[in-house]
Amino acid sequence: MTTPRRDLWAHLRQHTPARIALGRTGVSLPTREVLDFALAHAQARDAIHLPLDTEALCAELAPQGWPSPPVLLHSQARDRHEYLLRPDLGRRLDADSVARLGAAGDTGAPAPDLVLVVGDGLSALGIQLHGAALLGAIRRALHPAVRLGPLVVVRQARVAVADEVGERLGAAAVAMVVGERPGLSSPDSVGIYLTHAPRVGCSDAQRNCISNVRPAGQDVETAARRLVWLFEESRRLGLTGVGLKDHSGLPLAALPGLN
Repeated sequence: MTTPRRDLWAHLRQHTPARIALGRTGVSLPTREVLDFALAHAQARDAIHLPLDTEALCAELAPQGWPSPPVLLHSQARDRHEYLLRPDLGRRLDADSVARLGAAGDTGAPAPDLVLVVGDGLSALGIQLHGAALLGAIRRALHPAVRLGPLVVVRQARVAVADEVGERLGAAAVAMVVGERPGLSSPDSVGIYLTHAPRVGCSDAQRNCISNVRPAGQDVETAARRLVWLFEESRRLGLTGVGLKDHSGLPLAALPGLN
């Protein structure tokens, strides 16, 4: 009788969802691994194409006591198909949204220190599941003296659309909370992009990114505290991006078994 070989990788699989030591059957992968890959791929595709339910998101945000309901905007990408084929259109607001944003910002109040923008990005699922909790955590972590602009939600949004929002509202900084490109083990990931002095044409080198915000990655409270630390440093230094390093000392993640 043949003794089954001990799986030397089993203890490592407890600490990561990554596909490691998948094994083989002959020259092929085991059927279980093929099916798991197909499921993960389908979940990633679904996350990209799932529409953002803005009504449900606003309903979740309402109990948090925001000064006013979110301003609902849309990029120049008319639908998901165009959004995926034309990234440039996802970086600018359509004409109706420009007018709506102008009305929301015409209050006579001082220019905001920070504007929070929410975008579906490449994973509306991530925003649907974690967006409200993350925004609530950010608001709690911010100093009460920080002047927040209107909360803005943009559909068919790329990261750079927040630059136009921030510029039109005269904001000193903008933080874009956006669904990240799904991975094969992370269809619900959210990212935060902080930009000082936002304006159309800003490059990615002018932003700081906080990535992998989700239960299996960076929790919302830690991500919110990291954003606030970066925001306060950006005010002190007058910049974001490659010139601003994260020395907050906050943990990147709390992975089971690695504490």
